[in-house]
Amino acid sequence: MANITKKVSWSSRADESGNTGEGTPLLNGSEQPRLSRQDSLRGRPKEIPHNEKLLSLKFESLDYDNIENQLFLEEERRMSYMGFRCLEISRWVVCGLIGFLTGLIACFIDIVVEEMAGIKYRVVKQNIDKFTEAGGLSISLILWVVINAVFVMVGAILVACFEPIAAGSGIPQIKCYLNGVKIPRVVRLKTLLVKVFGVICSVVGGLAVGKEGPMIHSGAVVAAGVSQGRSTTLKKDLKMFEYFRRDTEKRDFVSAGAAAGVSAAFGAPVGGVLFSLEEGASFWNQMLTWRIFFASMISTFTLNFFLSIYHKNPGDLSNPGLINFGRFQNDSVAYNLYEIPLFIIMGAIGGLLGALFNKLNYWLTIFRIRYVHRPCLQVIEAMLVAAVTATVSFTMIYFSTDCQPLGPEHTEEYPLQLFCADGEYNSMATAFFNTPEKSVRSLFHNQPGTYNPLTLGLFTLTYFFLACWTYGLAVSAGVFIPSLLIGAAWGRLFGILLASITSTGSIWTDPGKYALIGAAAQLGGIVRMTLSLTVIMVEATGNVTYGLPIMLVLMTAKIVGDYFVEGLYDVHIKLQSVPFLHWDAPATSHWLTAREVMSSPVTCLNRIEKVGTIVDVLSNTSTNHNGFPVVIQGAGGEEPAKLCGLILRSQLIVLLKHKVFVELARSRLTLRKLQLKDFRDAYPRFPPIQSIHVSQDERECMMDLNEFMNATPYTVPQDTSLPRVFKLFRALGLRHLVVVDDENRVVGLVTRKDLARYHLGKHGLEELQLAQT
Repeated sequence: MANITKKVSWSSRADESGNTGEGTPLLNGSEQPRLSRQDSLRGRPKEIPHNEKLLSLKFESLDYDNIENQLFLEEERRMSYMGFRCLEISRWVVCGLIGFLTGLIACFIDIVVEEMAGIKYRVVKQNIDKFTEAGGLSISLILWVVINAVFVMVGAILVACFEPIAAGSGIPQIKCYLNGVKIPRVVRLKTLLVKVFGVICSVVGGLAVGKEGPMIHSGAVVAAGVSQGRSTTLKKDLKMFEYFRRDTEKRDFVSAGAAAGVSAAFGAPVGGVLFSLEEGASFWNQMLTWRIFFASMISTFTLNFFLSIYHKNPGDLSNPGLINFGRFQNDSVAYNLYEIPLFIIMGAIGGLLGALFNKLNYWLTIFRIRYVHRPCLQVIEAMLVAAVTATVSFTMIYFSTDCQPLGPEHTEEYPLQLFCADGEYNSMATAFFNTPEKSVRSLFHNQPGTYNPLTLGLFTLTYFFLACWTYGLAVSAGVFIPSLLIGAAWGRLFGILLASITSTGSIWTDPGKYALIGAAAQLGGIVRMTLSLTVIMVEATGNVTYGLPIMLVLMTAKIVGDYFVEGLYDVHIKLQSVPFLHWDAPATSHWLTAREVMSSPVTCLNRIEKVGTIVDVLSNTSTNHNGFPVVIQGAGGEEPAKLCGLILRSQLIVLLKHKVFVELARSRLTLRKLQLKDFRDAYPRFPPIQSIHVSQDERECMMDLNEFMNATPYTVPQDTSLPRVFKLFRALGLRHLVVVDDENRVVGLVTRKDLARYHLGKHGLEELQLAQT
């Protein structure tokens, strides 16, 4: 028997059965009777103090499996070959539109950030230059703090008060959506608007954030909106793309939107496709790859085209994405065989620092969930971080003695002189007094000798903690650029120290090379992406020479980091108690069977059911089920009922709304037959059962579910092993899997939460508690 313990979500509370949860052995058929989900829900308090060992019941699954009822099959049979060709063309058109609009949004964000940050830094620079000679630099500090705090306050109010789901980068949410979890409000128009303006405010407000992560979320929202041909927020229906109004089609377009977002952010179309494949899409096919690549290419092209007009160089499409690492020349990036072990050591350092970053951020997020959950507190915290960031930056610049000569080809946009001699600038200011993207570029490309080791060491230390504190605030912000900046700083420091240790420093001449490897190691150590990140870095630097070192570094960073803690996105998914399904079932779960995993007893409906019964079942708040097996009684009602189909809550609500009752169909012969269009029009926001009025007479009517149920649902025998159930559920993107006995009678139902509860912990296989959080 595998070593397995049942984790408890709260202490000193007894279950309804009178057993305390602590140390209760898990089901192996004898210790404890299995509570049905209905019973276990009633005995559970409504709100539970946060615990990572919980699985939230508030998240529903998406229907990635097509509902093959009679209506669907008839529509598919009626469709001609030309009809299918037109649908395929429509998919390409939608992908092109997704790429175009995502590129436009990226362009808008880039231009607004550049203009507003430019104004801010020029104002503060003039103020500092003025008061350096006259005295009273504290006024400059106050000005810098106030400007930052005001911008961040606007961004935080937008997020905390109007759309909390727009906080952070949005990558964990999109990852969950593509995994099949219905995250409320994640792909709404309002979310997109708050995301775009929120990220502008947080980047201009000088926080240790990037604008690249939110681009992925923005692309996904654009895709979800465009592919439906209507906006439920604006109550506007264009009567286009109606065939795509279901979760299966929408998911494919959202993965294209996420890829277009990566492509616009980094100028990496191939990286975008691989990102969607590695991090996002749980389901994939060859044609989807082509369409996603097309969306990514259009996205990069659109961004380049409009930015070329903005830079008064129309038609020049050689610009990469939002982040421009600059081109690495071949002579400066040559590397030798004996440097490979050094790169691997840097990968290990990146993995360790990434694990530390994730662990600190994990503790900080738990603190936030428990104590900083009111909008006013979230706004105050964001403003505090903005003020501290500006104060720390100013202090570091003020006390820095690292002065460098201003060369004729100097690339510093806002060189601060402060207490340096004429013709010199403060080197620390290049790192702090700039947008993070420009700081990364200067660390990659500035001449050797432009930074002294103390400057880089102090910058790495302070920026590491600032970035860690900033991620998870109630602002729209990405973690890509801060990670690259931290890594570039310690990577450059690593290169400088190598040159100083060895007598022949000429072979280590270019610290920019080590800055690039350090940046890759740090980002890999925090987010744990390998394949897509290698390609993104290669595409963004415009040099394929570094493919091998970057790949080795990212693999090492992932292996080392995974030993201590999961990647940042996985940590945040777990903290939200989302029922996320990984690629495979836990390694030691073969001894568990469908009988032990399933929820039972199951609420079943008859094929011809009384309307009152259906209304009562749907109105029952203690269960809130979304799928109901449909059964048929044997001859004479003697034999037990056998499974004949499955019907969803959303379908039943549409049937009740349109009053599809047997008696009405007989009395009104001219009644319009319900079509798939009626179900698509109600998608995705089906009305709640409380909004549908059913009179007392109508409750006595009967409803025939034969035409609307899925007559061929997937089933498994009750002795099927958990890994087999998991594989079937995960690969087919199911929402409900019916468990039957030898005679095809329903004995249970497996849903996402039943499978997501089991995970491999430190003490073997563990079961998470379900909670209404």
